[in-house]
Amino acid sequence: MKRSLGPQTLVYPLPVYLVGSYAENDRPNIMTAAWGGICCSEPPCLAVSVRKSRLTYAAVQARKAFTISVPPARLTAEADFAGLASGRDCDKFARLKLTPVRSELVDAPYVGECPLVLELALLHSLDLGSHVQFVGEIKDVKVEENCLDPAGKPDAAALDPLIYDGGGRQYFRYGEIAGKAFSTGKAFLSEQEFTCAHFLRPS
Repeated sequence: MKRSLGPQTLVYPLPVYLVGSYAENDRPNIMTAAWGGICCSEPPCLAVSVRKSRLTYAAVQARKAFTISVPPARLTAEADFAGLASGRDCDKFARLKLTPVRSELVDAPYVGECPLVLELALLHSLDLGSHVQFVGEIKDVKVEENCLDPAGKPDAAALDPLIYDGGGRQYFRYGEIAGKAFSTGKAFLSEQEFTCAHFLRPS
């Protein structure tokens, strides 16, 4: 039997994103965000929600660009700090000894120590209430060579991305494989459905 917990911001899993932007005077800044994810295939887009009070909100609105750096588990403390401190009060890159890298494609910096980085041009801003959802078109995805498999695809285990537990307020590491996507569910398809490409491709 399920117990009702009422309306709250609770879902699993949540990502850990470091949203990169330039504040005034071209000062690179990052903030940690968990409310986001891929939201469109064509054009490829990612959405992330940011409070209006955040320095990042004004920076993204001004520059029409942002980056997403996905921190590995070894940067757990750094990622947590980036969500606790304000870029108005300190230089987070300097405090955390992280390297700001200027994107060549969009007007925003990313974290050099993160093995997976997305560079985004702002497409839409949706005012939701306490947060504004920024929808960015993905201009490029950069992955460290040592985090690619022999076929040149990202190796999730090597990336070791952080996962956020909003209910327990704690971080987890990437875990074991539970099944092969677009494959394990085929056992439930009829023969006719099995031959239909619609069922066999991602959204």
